[in-house]
Amino acid sequence: MSPEFVIALAKQGIYTILVICGPLLLLALVVGLIVSVFQATTQIQEQTLAFIPKIVAVLLGLVFFGPWMLSKMVSYTFDIFNNLTRFVG
Repeated sequence: MSPEFVIALAKQGIYTILVICGPLLLLALVVGLIVSVFQATTQIQEQTLAFIPKIVAVLLGLVFFGPWMLSKMVSYTFDIFNNLTRFVG
């Protein structure tokens, strides 16, 4: 294996992680921002109010984006195994 191949594989792995985690992180960010604005306007400073909606939103995001995320991970794993068999066998 050449260093260029390893770097390309790591680059593809980091890109895959960002693509998979991006929608859930963006969803948590948007929900957190909405809750923060709501807390600031109503002057409610309850700590659990900030966490519960984000947890629910991320769980719903996992239900919605889960199959797509799984297919991306399986595709990346398949690519890794295909590339490794080229060098090993």
